[in-house]
Amino acid sequence: MALDIQIEKKLPDFELNISFRAEAEPLSILGPSGAGKTMLLRCIAGLEQPDRGRIALHDRVFFDSDRNHKIPARERRVGMLFQHYALFPHRSVVENIAFGLTGLPHEERSRRVARLIERTHLEELKNRYPRELSGGEQQRVALARALAIEPDALLLDEPLSALDTHLRSQMESQLQETFREYRRPSLLVTHNIEEAYRLGARLLVLSRGRVIAAGAKEEVFRRPPSVEVARLTGCKNISRARAISDHTVEALDWGCTLRITQSIASASGYVGIRAHHIEFAESGDSSGDENVFPCWLVRSSETPFRISLFLSLHHAPSQPDHARQHEPLYLQAEVFKEKWQRFRDKPLPWHVRLRTDALFSMKE
Repeated sequence: MALDIQIEKKLPDFELNISFRAEAEPLSILGPSGAGKTMLLRCIAGLEQPDRGRIALHDRVFFDSDRNHKIPARERRVGMLFQHYALFPHRSVVENIAFGLTGLPHEERSRRVARLIERTHLEELKNRYPRELSGGEQQRVALARALAIEPDALLLDEPLSALDTHLRSQMESQLQETFREYRRPSLLVTHNIEEAYRLGARLLVLSRGRVIAAGAKEEVFRRPPSVEVARLTGCKNISRARAISDHTVEALDWGCTLRITQSIASASGYVGIRAHHIEFAESGDSSGDENVFPCWLVRSSETPFRISLFLSLHHAPSQPDHARQHEPLYLQAEVFKEKWQRFRDKPLPWHVRLRTDALFSMKE
């Protein structure tokens, strides 16, 4: 079963113009706020109408502007999980889950609700009301309600954004379990890079209403096609580049020449590497190694488990950050604290290795 989307819709700041196909594996839709992600889901669900285009799920056409055809939202059999749950406050957990099942016989309705309560681990909460539930519990109820109609497609709009870290982890596990069993088109909208990667098998990147990258998540992260995609997927190190040969570039903003495994396309004007792919050479003198450069620590930033290191290549920085105008850009490396403890007290300069297979070229 596949969901085929080709729609256009004029919005206040830009036009939504999107075409893609989603199949049985979950698709993460990543993009900044205001990129058109939620409007896309609302058009699929039938809560908004595109100006032009076509939306079809398997052999059912939801919307076709050429044929002046539109199926109402209530007939689309699409389950939607909203960012802020949208539970009915005066209905219990059981009543919320059963809300869309009024056309079923009582026995079937009870059986389906009981099965979903068990799947979403709500057995002890089934008679409570939304005001008596935590955010994570409310979200599980909303998920069960979306699944109760046995939808042909599942749409999730920022389902974890309102949860704290602990509840987000619990809900992520619930969604992963759901996706394993569901095996129908599932679209997950998010602006969180790690969430998009963990929950989706494929990735769609949106910017101002347009698809700027799509494919297997590993490939989009490993070889982002443009600077915008690289930044939206969390790349911290991007330099203007000049191709010297098919596998050699001059990184103009880093002041170095690099060998790169990827063949460099003629349109490529930038080179990048993700912060966690930067390695620290163990040997004291690694100057003869490929893509190894001396570096000096400028500053660091700490999280509970990692350290971000801002590095100046080739020489110690001669000016404070705010006065740097003509020096090469700092590189940003990320390392686990255990590794940081092993070399933090070694004398400068250190040596960093920019792995040839971790570097990627891209267009603007």
